[in-house]
Amino acid sequence: MPAGAGRRGLPQGHHLCWLLCAFTLRLCQAEAPVREEKQSVSTSNLPCWLVEEFVVAEECAPCSNFQAKTTPECGSTGYVEKITCSSSKRSEFKSCRSALMEQRLFWKFEGAVIGLALVFAFLVIIRQRQLDRKALEKVRKQIESI
Repeated sequence: MPAGAGRRGLPQGHHLCWLLCAFTLRLCQAEAPVREEKQSVSTSNLPCWLVEEFVVAEECAPCSNFQAKTTPECGSTGYVEKITCSSSKRSEFKSCRSALMEQRLFWKFEGAVIGLALVFAFLVIIRQRQLDRKALEKVRKQIESI
């Protein structure tokens, strides 16, 4: 009996793949529990720049050491801008993303992508050489057997 002639179904490694796909599909279809209670949002707790128009008083700048320790808005990006809300005339700080920071993040990402592309191109070249050697060996064996 040839190898694999009596087997049915999927090849050995594919059972796990289909099991994971089915599990993922179940998770995606599961509905989140619906809460009946409604939470009211109080606008007094929200920063004024979320609920009204504002004017930027000071442009986006890196936080000083003192601001980093005392202003919670500095925590997420390390940059902050001072704004003045139009109707309430309140001055607040708002976290912002600097153009210089965005540019650095972009070039880091581009460098990582180019690095990965070079690594995989190198791996493709190595694999192609291995396959070429195997093909040449098969041709040599066929020629020698004649």
